[in-house]
Amino acid sequence: MATVRFSGVNKSYGSTTIVEDLNLELPDGSFTVLVGPSGCGKSTSLRMLAGLESVTSGTITIGDRDVTQLQPRDRDVAMVFQNYALYPHLTVRENIAFPLRASKTPRAEALRRADEVAASLGLEKLLGRKPKDLSGGQQQRVAIGRAIIRQPSVFLFDEPLSNLDAKLRVETRTELLQIQRRLGITSVYVTHDQEEAMTLSDRMVVLRDGRIAQQGAPLEVYNTPADTFVASFVGSPKMNLLDGELTGRTFTLTNGLTLDVDGITAHGPITLGVRPDDLVPTAAPEAVATVTLIELLGPRAIVTLSARGTELTSVVDTSRLTGITEGAAVALSIRPGGAHAFDARTHLRLTGAAR
Repeated sequence: MATVRFSGVNKSYGSTTIVEDLNLELPDGSFTVLVGPSGCGKSTSLRMLAGLESVTSGTITIGDRDVTQLQPRDRDVAMVFQNYALYPHLTVRENIAFPLRASKTPRAEALRRADEVAASLGLEKLLGRKPKDLSGGQQQRVAIGRAIIRQPSVFLFDEPLSNLDAKLRVETRTELLQIQRRLGITSVYVTHDQEEAMTLSDRMVVLRDGRIAQQGAPLEVYNTPADTFVASFVGSPKMNLLDGELTGRTFTLTNGLTLDVDGITAHGPITLGVRPDDLVPTAAPEAVATVTLIELLGPRAIVTLSARGTELTSVVDTSRLTGITEGAAVALSIRPGGAHAFDARTHLRLTGAAR
């Protein structure tokens, strides 16, 4: 186990900068998720840590070792890829044992440890099978087992669940988190899926255009997004962002619609942010919006609304849908403490909703 540090790390290809001035500390034993849209530099950052990409400038340390110029094999890291990268001609037992065999561990010892790792992952009944005879989830567990058996200082995961179907992705995500908690090995996980980032991480690092947009505990990032990019990227459905002017407790949208807000000390032109969970539609005489779509998701529903040409999203308990039907006219309110304010020009956070 080890603390990982990126210090002033930059990565460029010619005149194109992919990662810019990355300064990041990942505590010993933590599970950190790098998340962001395609092209934000998250996979490149992981590959630089693994030694699969060179660093243009800056340093990377693992524990007390500067690994910036070391070969991948000398960094004491283990990486799990999106495509599993299993050897098709080897059995599950042999695939898991492969890193030990490659390091000249005696065969009997390597296979004994492979059996132990397989048992911890629920693979003991599959030890004699080849990869082609396994499901996607089973193949991913074999890939994780091959990483575990090395007992590295750091685990690296590059979108390892993206090839799995939705149900299996959730199950494997839970297993992965349990494994990391049990072993306590510093882990770095890359994904474009903010739900995965929220679920897995102790620490969440949101990247945009090669720079850190925000980092912190998942709930901290969700509850107090640093800017409108983070606000709209983290959370599903995404936050409603509305341009307008705040005077006292009254926010007036550019289309003339007004909403009552509290907990915001800003005034003048702002971008108002409201999570769908905090936007409340109500069947009432003072209707200001029309329900255009209702999507039922078990005990909750996603309600899409149109208010003077502005589309809004609300999430409502199905028990509270009385009078709220497609085509219905509704009133809108914001839950107390549910409003966020962002600077209309810089898009940076001003105040609000730190609940």
